[in-house]
Amino acid sequence: MRVGVYAGSFDPITKGHVDIIKRAAKLTDKLIVGILNNGSKKYWFSLEERKQMVEKVIGSIENIQIKTFEGLLVDFMEENNADVIVRGLRAVSDYEYELQLALGNSVLSEGRLETVFLPATRENLYLSSSLVREIALNKGKLDSFVNKEIIEDIEKKVCDMKKR
Repeated sequence: MRVGVYAGSFDPITKGHVDIIKRAAKLTDKLIVGILNNGSKKYWFSLEERKQMVEKVIGSIENIQIKTFEGLLVDFMEENNADVIVRGLRAVSDYEYELQLALGNSVLSEGRLETVFLPATRENLYLSSSLVREIALNKGKLDSFVNKEIIEDIEKKVCDMKKR
């Protein structure tokens, strides 16, 4: 059984992420969407909120599991008997960073893990979670960037942040 992991912070999950997830699910018997919690990163949404949003958007895809994790991706992969890391690429600048991660993960796993890069579609080349957050902060229209199921979650978060 080919088990892949598509890991990210998904703060929030975008249409670009969803596209990569759907395409990766076709390439694997099981795809685990790993939601990373990095203690050194400041997130808009808690780990549980991010998981709930991911579930709202992709929870109905049959061969997908949604899990959270902290620490090294290679450890998460081993815990889940996964052997393929799936990464999305938007631009050449992504490639340099992603290549560094892929080589590091290969060394840490002693060559047991492969990284597969899926290019972003033309519609999603520009899309990032930070762009979505910026648009949301400025009350822009989000439906071109995120699935409708989570727009209310994002708008509520902005409202809550502005109350503080």
